[in-house]
Amino acid sequence: MALTKKRKAVEAKIDKNKEYTLAEAAKIVKDINCTKFDSSVDMHIRLGVDPKKADQAIRGTVSLPHGTGKTKRVLVLCTPDKEAEAKNAGADYVGLDEFVSKIDGGWTDVDVIIATPSVMPKIGRLGKILGPRNLMPNPKTGTVTNDVAAAVNDVKGGKIAFKIDKAGIIHASVGRVSFEPSKIAENAQELINTLVRMKPATAKGTYLKGISMASTMSPGLVIDTKTVA
Repeated sequence: MALTKKRKAVEAKIDKNKEYTLAEAAKIVKDINCTKFDSSVDMHIRLGVDPKKADQAIRGTVSLPHGTGKTKRVLVLCTPDKEAEAKNAGADYVGLDEFVSKIDGGWTDVDVIIATPSVMPKIGRLGKILGPRNLMPNPKTGTVTNDVAAAVNDVKGGKIAFKIDKAGIIHASVGRVSFEPSKIAENAQELINTLVRMKPATAKGTYLKGISMASTMSPGLVIDTKTVA
């Protein structure tokens, strides 16, 4: 397929044979953005693990120092005694039965769902809807907790969840192209640092096998793994 003039201009700014530092990539990813909206800047990190093994199926959260640049819509599923706490913390939706019914009907117009442990039996059956969308509350990501205020504050403040896919790759947003390059790089480094700390003891060989950074609809920039860990 022939490249458009705009795409050719973008490709000309990239050295496909070069591996960039995070600082270099963060500057270039802004320069090659070709969307008219504030694109997401995403990291794609291939790890030397076997996701089929329970102890290597990496999943967790990281609080990005500069947030994601996106206001996340949060639903808190809880009993009535926790509703005021959730609302005061800034949750966009709070309740239980009403939202369980809405989700059962296909509604998933939120970015994060937080639940108290006591209501998990009621929402367990929603896994088939929420699981594929990475919305199912999970203790490992801090979204099943009695401290709903802290959980809401974390999400609103830039805490993101990540989960390794079947190919052994972590995909996560670390900001927007409107961010200063230094903030993009610092967010990306914090994600990498978190993954390095989570390296399973059973993982053999090279752990950070490949890293790239890309904005929405733009080509990826290969990161030199030796410069980030």
